Amino acid sequence: MSIKDGILIENQREADNTRRIIERLKDENATWKPHQKSMSALELASHVVELHLWLKTALERDNFNFHTDYVPLKATSFAELQDVLAKGVENNIDFVNGTDENFWLQTYTLKAGDHVIAELPKIGALRFIINNHLIHHRGQLSLYLRLLDIPVPGLYGPSADEA
Repeated sequence: MSIKDGILIENQREADNTRRIIERLKDENATWKPHQKSMSALELASHVVELHLWLKTALERDNFNFHTDYVPLKATSFAELQDVLAKGVENNIDFVNGTDENFWLQTYTLKAGDHVIAELPKIGALRFIINNHLIHHRGQLSLYLRLLDIPVPGLYGPSADEA
C-alpha cells in the first residue's frame, strides 16, 4: 500500500467517525459546556471539523504559523459542520491524489510566532499534529454526548450504547 492510499483510508474512516458524532448533536446543544473553562459543544465540534480540513490547508504548505496562519472555524450550526466536513473530505481526497510519495517525506514546520513547535516530515505532521489532535478533541466531544445523555456511537468498536 502506498503512503497516499493509507492516508486516504484513514482520512475517510476518521471523517466517518466525526460525522457520526456531529450528526447526533442538535443546535439546542450548541452552547452547552461541561465546565466554565470548556469550549461549548459547537465550538469543540467546529475545532474537530477544522482539524479534518488541516490535511489540505496546513500540509499544502511547508510551514504553518499559528500566530499568522490560523483562522478558527466558527460554525453556526451542526448541520453546517456536516456540510463543511463533507466538502473538506472531498478536498482532502483531491489534494492527496495530487501528491506523490516524496511530498509526504518533505519537512514541515509548525510554529507559534518565532517558537518552533515541531519540525518533521509531512507524514509525521499529519499523524502528530493533525490526526492525534483531532482524535483527542473528538474523544472530548464523545464525552459531551455522554454527559448530554445522547447515545455515543462506537468509533473503533461498539460503544456501551451499542452493546
